[in-house]
Amino acid sequence: MAKRTDRRQFLQDAAIGVTTAGAAALLGTRVLAETPHVAIGLQLYTVRDDLKKDLNGTLRAVAAIGYHNVETAPGDDSAKTVHDALVAAGLTTPSGHCQTHHIAEQPDAVIENAKILGQQYLVCAWLQALDASLHSDRSREGNQLTLDDFRRHAELFNRFGEKCRKAGIQFGYHAHNFEFKTHDGIEPFDLLLQQTDPKYVQVEMDCYWMTRAGKDPVSFFEKYPGRISLLHIKDMKPVSGPSVDVQAGGDAFTEVGTGTIDWKRIFAAAEKAGVKYAFVEQDKCERPAIESAKISYDNLRKLLA
Repeated sequence: MAKRTDRRQFLQDAAIGVTTAGAAALLGTRVLAETPHVAIGLQLYTVRDDLKKDLNGTLRAVAAIGYHNVETAPGDDSAKTVHDALVAAGLTTPSGHCQTHHIAEQPDAVIENAKILGQQYLVCAWLQALDASLHSDRSREGNQLTLDDFRRHAELFNRFGEKCRKAGIQFGYHAHNFEFKTHDGIEPFDLLLQQTDPKYVQVEMDCYWMTRAGKDPVSFFEKYPGRISLLHIKDMKPVSGPSVDVQAGGDAFTEVGTGTIDWKRIFAAAEKAGVKYAFVEQDKCERPAIESAKISYDNLRKLLA
């Protein structure tokens, strides 16, 4: 199990500008006090453009904000390069993202990369079509997927999740909003969870996308107890109504604490549900991404204090 980070340490690290976990321990600092069992991190997809320009400098900037944990997204750098840059910045990565084609076409390589990075979770965060032999078809994705695609994903997830478990890694699935579009009276999100083994397939709940689909994240902690290990947290501007279209639904991203989502309620339920990590992620930013990451971090200090 990943080492948990106390929220009081998170608060004080941010206040005094400690940038490495080692320095934090030396100074006896504390991190985010109210939910000691949910560690806060940053999904690096938020700063993906900055990482392409300056991997080491961007990771140092992330650490300087106060983040200790990050979640990786697929990129061009090798796992060893990313690992070394994270160590240099004083960051750890308990979780990483992949896509359908990664686990369908190169499952062993994906797991090996996660092991190099020292990750405990490996999460499929984007779905592409699958044929009957579970080969990926990148020409269809998101809203274009059929119920058969989701059934095939359930089969693929069970196979890959078992493989991950044997390697000491927990596999997970990250939904957006299109998984809540009803097909013949069936919501694909429910189908995936009902047809996958909880031992092999956990959930990373994206609170924005679930809320954007008109769903209540807290109700899913109750509906699927023990299935939700990770959260994505980004806020949502006021919208006129729900959307289950992934393109149309990506219209309301904003920094945590500046939107309409009730984070105190979500975090209270998340801790009771056994969530281990919550990663700030903002798919699109209206200001420099590192500034958005800092605004979310600072607002979380106030919201969860």
